[in-house]
Amino acid sequence: MRNAAYTLSALFGVAFGAVPVTASAETLSGPALKELVEGRTVYLSAPLGGEFPLRYRPDGTVTGDGEAVGLGRFFAARETGRWYLTGTNLCQQFPTWYNGQRLCFSVHKLDGNRIRWTRDNGETGIARVADR
Repeated sequence: MRNAAYTLSALFGVAFGAVPVTASAETLSGPALKELVEGRTVYLSAPLGGEFPLRYRPDGTVTGDGEAVGLGRFFAARETGRWYLTGTNLCQQFPTWYNGQRLCFSVHKLDGNRIRWTRDNGETGIARVADR
């Protein structure tokens, strides 16, 4: 499982794009953050191309599917975990991905349907949020 966590971090961890959070970027929290993700799919930009979808369901489950970016070679390409809000962060936890560790993110709204997320360990990335 350590390899799986490393692979996820390598593919979706540090370098998703050089889009800085500017003064005009809105930090989302509470109801605005819930409205942004609940019932929608968030597509994380993969550094080597493609997108990694995370579907945030209203029942508090989140399903990630890395098949399109080839994660099935390394570990379970699809997994369902839990998502929730805590303070100003969006948190999620999967049974085996990241060794079951809870990950929390601050979310900044950029232009259009794009967001920039910052994980509690400092890693950042860019994603787009699909319409309902």
